[in-house]
Amino acid sequence: MDISIIQLVLLFIVATIIGIGSIFDEFQTHRPLIACTLVGAVLGDIQTGIMVGGVLELLALGWANIGAAVAPDSALASVISTILVIVAKQDRETAISLAIPIAAAGQVLSIFIRAICVSFQHGADKATTTGEWKYIEIYHYLGIVLYSLRISIIAVLVAVTAGTSVVQDLINGIPSVITNGLNVAGGFIVVVGYAMIINMMRAGHLMPFFFLGFTTAAFTNFNLIGMGVIGLCLAILYIQIHPRYQKGAVAANPQASSQVNLADNRLDD
Repeated sequence: MDISIIQLVLLFIVATIIGIGSIFDEFQTHRPLIACTLVGAVLGDIQTGIMVGGVLELLALGWANIGAAVAPDSALASVISTILVIVAKQDRETAISLAIPIAAAGQVLSIFIRAICVSFQHGADKATTTGEWKYIEIYHYLGIVLYSLRISIIAVLVAVTAGTSVVQDLINGIPSVITNGLNVAGGFIVVVGYAMIINMMRAGHLMPFFFLGFTTAAFTNFNLIGMGVIGLCLAILYIQIHPRYQKGAVAANPQASSQVNLADNRLDD
């Protein structure tokens, strides 16, 4: 696939926005489903972008920056994987298996850039003592720009070279035992991500619905829309029936209120 100059410029802008989103965590533009969709739209294949993003979203479900721990770079992995699928004409399985080492490499690059940004912090501290307030803003924007360029520059370079024989030979030269192992590891990462989220929710009383949904998906042919409708109906029924959500209706009845409190205590235990 040949990429035009306009597509390269748009790819640079989109990758910059994705890079900024990965440090702000506000608009979630760095999430695989959004990032891959935006890249796919720029490259003229939004459907493939959505499909790649949906799979990578499962891989990155449990990735999060907690304290000083830096998570694998899902933004870089999403952008590069989508480019490999659309531009380099690689199958989705190969690109998704490569997303794991790409995310690990992006993690190292992110740590390196964060270390550089520490010097900006020292410069801003010095500016506060001298009263040069404009430099505080300049240092702030320098950190944002530097962090966004780690995605945009690499994305443009990969997009330019992805269709060449060098990249094709490099990807085809990866032994199948490595790509198969990465696919298996990706499956484990999905399970671990779900387990981390369920553990953080600490909603043991909702686990029967989880197992019910898993069993229904495994032994029936319902699609995602059907499963979503069933889940929504069960959630509405649960809210209507469960005493925890009926406090307002039974506030005038002391006996009913005591039963609600007893139910809450049992749920907390």
